[in-house]
Amino acid sequence: MGEKKQIGVITRYFHKIGVAAIMLEDTLKVGNKISIEGSTTNLEQEISSMQVDREDIQEGIKGQEIAIKVKDRVRENDVVYLI
Repeated sequence: MGEKKQIGVITRYFHKIGVAAIMLEDTLKVGNKISIEGSTTNLEQEISSMQVDREDIQEGIKGQEIAIKVKDRVRENDVVYLI
């Protein structure tokens, strides 16, 4: 695995719809690959879409809270890395 860079933290997880909210500390784009890591979480996936206030966006920036679909359960305060 190459260099990974922390780009955010999970703020909420909506288990019924499999969506995680991430508070971004850096730019994240559709197509980027991320790793979500925590005490019981270890998940890698590509960003296929993201939203802010239910609007589809192509890129999230520092300070935004974005929502993405995740393929498995994640938890509040899990760390999101760009890989």
